[in-house]
Amino acid sequence: MKKTALYDKHVSLGAKIVPFAGFEMPVQYSGVTEEHFAVRENAGIFDVSHMGQFFIEGPGSKELLQFVTTNNIDALEKGKAQYSCLPNEDGGIVDDLIVYQMDDEKYFVVVNASNIEKDWNHISKYNTFGAKMINASDEMSLLAIQGPNATAILQKLTDVNLSEIPYYNFTVGSVAGINDVIISNTGYTGSGGFEIYFNNENAVTLWDAVIKAGETEGIIPCGLAARDTLRLEKGFCLYGNDIDDTTSPIEAGLGWITKFDKDFVSKDTFAKQKEEGVTRKLVAFELQDKGVPRHDYPVVDAEGNVIGKVTSGTQSPMKKIGLGLAYVAKPHFKLGSDIFIQVRNKNIPAKVVKAPFV
Repeated sequence: MKKTALYDKHVSLGAKIVPFAGFEMPVQYSGVTEEHFAVRENAGIFDVSHMGQFFIEGPGSKELLQFVTTNNIDALEKGKAQYSCLPNEDGGIVDDLIVYQMDDEKYFVVVNASNIEKDWNHISKYNTFGAKMINASDEMSLLAIQGPNATAILQKLTDVNLSEIPYYNFTVGSVAGINDVIISNTGYTGSGGFEIYFNNENAVTLWDAVIKAGETEGIIPCGLAARDTLRLEKGFCLYGNDIDDTTSPIEAGLGWITKFDKDFVSKDTFAKQKEEGVTRKLVAFELQDKGVPRHDYPVVDAEGNVIGKVTSGTQSPMKKIGLGLAYVAKPHFKLGSDIFIQVRNKNIPAKVVKAPFV
């Protein structure tokens, strides 16, 4: 198992460590609910250094990314980031990712930890454009400072005016005396904040600096469990659960990052799905009775026929009800549809709702 540069720090703070995507990662510290509310109402810090980082640069870099991702790279410019996905040849998703434009011919790509090797091989396979590819995953760390007070906390550590960096924009600057930090207005919690990328040797210095800067605001360390409940309340997809090699972006509600004004892998498949419609869709649902939906629980209709399955589910800390995401067959995926989630052989009534939940 790999360890992030902050592994010893997590152990010293009493974090519960679990294996995740090939890494020993902190799943929780003080408790999922406390960490969840800290991020919603104040601020939390996450070590997400297990994520993968590639640099794709030089002549052909834009052309390569334009062909292997669904979103349109033309919309990017220096200092902007873009959510996108890598489609496979069968109309599924290799991974979802964020593409940052560092310069005219330099891009920074952040991928999911479990897919680093798979993504690298997939992009490399299409690199007939002569782009230079660098896998920096083992050399880089990533901290997410999230929550309504995250910007004020991070602002104490940098001369960069964070209020001038809009959502899905970034800059490179100094944080806590460390130079060349990528400071990005992105995150996976839906509560605002920043993600900072830097070299591993600066991980402990930056972690300690952020914790100290956030003392008066009460910032706390948060683990992967709270990150999951936070992203689910906002209806964000998790690779391996809600999207994978067998699900298309059209089925997953990611048509907004699938742009047909360019050529890319599986374009014709997705264009046909958009035109003709799909037989299943990823929907958000809320239970109408007590119960906690979990990954792979069957979704049934009023007669008990299986019409889908839950991909992500939890008891929402904010709403205090069971909710989740599920692939549901046509026509049951329409907003307002009544469906049932099979929880331990009991069919719990649920309703298809619009995400985000909070």
